[in-house]
Amino acid sequence: MKMSGRVVSCCVALFLVLTSVSAVQKLNSIDDLKKINFGWSVPKHSLVLLHWFANRVDINNNDVIRLTFNPNGDYGSHHYGNFEGLLDPLPPGRYRYYTLGNLYQDTSEPLPRYVIQPPTEEYARTNVDRIIFRVREHNTAWQTIDQVYITQHYGTSYAETRYDPAYTYQISTNLLRQIREFSVEENQRNSLTELRDHFRTNADDSQLRHLRNIWGNLACLGLLLYIVTQDKRPSNQHYCRPQHAARRNPQPDFFYNTPENRQYHRNSNDDDCCQSCLSIVLVFIFLLAFFSFLHINGK
Repeated sequence: MKMSGRVVSCCVALFLVLTSVSAVQKLNSIDDLKKINFGWSVPKHSLVLLHWFANRVDINNNDVIRLTFNPNGDYGSHHYGNFEGLLDPLPPGRYRYYTLGNLYQDTSEPLPRYVIQPPTEEYARTNVDRIIFRVREHNTAWQTIDQVYITQHYGTSYAETRYDPAYTYQISTNLLRQIREFSVEENQRNSLTELRDHFRTNADDSQLRHLRNIWGNLACLGLLLYIVTQDKRPSNQHYCRPQHAARRNPQPDFFYNTPENRQYHRNSNDDDCCQSCLSIVLVFIFLLAFFSFLHINGK
């Protein structure tokens, strides 16, 4: 009888461990980023904010992300308590979550102008999108980031203080590296043509000229936004740029997002969550039956 109780206790503990793992989807590449419905369920401005963040931090050859600004105030960054349990609990040690992205917050170190006011209305600020990052404080002069997320407030008002778990995504270090290739600095290493060829985007020379005319010295950012929001073809498909590509219709802006569309995407995410929970329950039932069988045979 005692043995049976221990078996059940072990199974329950295993079940709790499995269900406690964060269900936040992780994006590992630009191809993963292209699968998100920017403009429908997620504001396109999230990409502009993420581009700035990826190029503001430092990433060394060992994939260590070093924080390069004061998270307690610079760019409106401040502590995030994770009180609603959106993310995993903090591990032991000097870890802390921070959030930034409030475009209306007064700060001595503001976000750059292109983040606050992008060149085109299609990527205009919404002020509901945010970046959350987890910092490990090694000492006062050395802080590293081990987790990065994009998220957004519920609804279309930044006055809502809670973040929406249905539209929260973890950003891998590899994806941050890829975004850094689209740097807007004057000494950037790659030209538009090199970036187009490297990421195998379906953009012809006339479209690159159009990006230069619209975005100016931010043309690399414009190309990144084009790749993510308009060029949905996976990069592993056959690469063939048409000479006269038809201009694609842009996706509706986030502000035109209807309750019906939000409900559709929520239902899709709910279905994925239900499938994950069902898998966990089946594993739990299998383990319970397996240990019960061992107990019966061991009598």
